[in-house]
Amino acid sequence: MSIHAEAIRAPDVANFEQSDNVLVAEGLTKFFAGFAAVKDVNLSVRRGSIHALIGPNGAGKTTCFNLLTKTLSPSSGRILFDGDDISALRSSQVARRGLVRSFQISATFPNLTALENVRVALQSRFGAAYHFWRSLTAVAPLNKRAQELLEQVGLADSRNVAAAELSYGKKRALEIATTLALEPIVLLLDEPTAGMGHEDIEPITRLIKAAAVGRTVLLVEHNLSVVSNLCDRITVLQHGQTLAEGSYAEVSGNPAVISAYMGGIDE
Repeated sequence: MSIHAEAIRAPDVANFEQSDNVLVAEGLTKFFAGFAAVKDVNLSVRRGSIHALIGPNGAGKTTCFNLLTKTLSPSSGRILFDGDDISALRSSQVARRGLVRSFQISATFPNLTALENVRVALQSRFGAAYHFWRSLTAVAPLNKRAQELLEQVGLADSRNVAAAELSYGKKRALEIATTLALEPIVLLLDEPTAGMGHEDIEPITRLIKAAAVGRTVLLVEHNLSVVSNLCDRITVLQHGQTLAEGSYAEVSGNPAVISAYMGGIDE
């Protein structure tokens, strides 16, 4: 699976300089039946950076990620995207603004080809609802861009292969291609290398780096080798609260983080 890093087209970044931080959480809190899964979390994601949200099991990172992507609504606190308060918006509304979660559009359709999957995402982007009975002529103008996206994630040779028949690593690449079709300003990735063998992790890591050019990426990731090689800044959660934040070198040497990971975070 080859990846053409230089070819991935970023959205218009003319107004990226308006603020250093594109995604901000202030006092973010989420209660479930009286239990605080996330409590008073403050997070600032800088424009153009790759930012990781990590923590031991039960740290609250998935809940925090779901709050930021508007899959969940916060109990208190607020979320700012491009300076606007999006706390009360739905996930579909923030996606249209450019805050897009990978796998947000139901991952992939297993019985559609790779090309058809990307075309569905493009139809969503351009406001053309997908209908199985529409003629191929009606959606043909989207094929060129769909083919470009497949080439950019290393799936040009698999364009006519059903998603169900792709390897696990290629399915993840296809999911990223469908997300890129929505032209995100901020790309949110939930465990992008989960379940992958070593042979797939490096290509996906290169793909994320390529996708981050001209964009911002926030990811939740368990593989700390990936985090150390990929991310500019890291926020560590424990018990639903921020434990540490900084570069990988800073957080990996933090005694509180080392204790939380029961002996260190080097892999």
